[in-house]
Amino acid sequence: MKSVLKNYFRLDGDRSTELEEEIAKEVALAIFVNGRHFATAMISPQMKKEFVVGHLLSEGVIDSMEDIESMKIRGDIAKVITKNPVRTFAAKKVIVSGCGGTSSFLDESKLPKVDSKLKLDRKLVFEGMKEILRSDLHKRTRGTHSCAILGGSKRERICISEDIGRHNALDKVIGYALVKKHHFPDTFVVCTGRISSDMALKCSRAKIPIIASRGAATSLAIDIANKTGLTVIGFVRGRRMNIYSNEQRIR
Repeated sequence: MKSVLKNYFRLDGDRSTELEEEIAKEVALAIFVNGRHFATAMISPQMKKEFVVGHLLSEGVIDSMEDIESMKIRGDIAKVITKNPVRTFAAKKVIVSGCGGTSSFLDESKLPKVDSKLKLDRKLVFEGMKEILRSDLHKRTRGTHSCAILGGSKRERICISEDIGRHNALDKVIGYALVKKHHFPDTFVVCTGRISSDMALKCSRAKIPIIASRGAATSLAIDIANKTGLTVIGFVRGRRMNIYSNEQRIR
């Protein structure tokens, strides 16, 4: 269930009316990696497996599905066993729905590099944005972000996800593409939320060459993109877009 019905009171001047509204559902998912509590995420309840896989990839815990020995998800608990337990060293953390960022220090010497020959016609960016803006769940609840991962060379819609958190939605589409063994350097991402530093890092770690948003990009996200080789595009609206880094990928 992606949403729930809740009663509320609407105040309009001196008038009070009791109504019922569809609200986006938020649940807690505790992730244990190799027996240790790695994170607790506040997410929308759908695509839990894809979220866990995508989050572990974007956090640098795994590089591929082959790094996962087993994964069990029951209710609000996900248990993952990896083949290289040494990489799971992060302290337990809480990922709130409003902001998935957890890193307080950025080691520029360890930034990932995006190696991709993808050249994208700008109309594909506009088409991708139109597709995620058709979200029925967002229209009903006005409380979710949408994200899609698309094939650049094959013009393929790989996955569209909705979540209360923009970082969660990105992790879900990354996880789906990883499970289905898509080649990330031939893909691009479109989303509805702000492109912050951790959104740029997630794409760079997954080797996704382009991320485009209807919203803004932060200065640190652009700095990271220039160092990793990521193309960052903001304010994709109508016939306009702002390309902040590595503009050579957009035709």
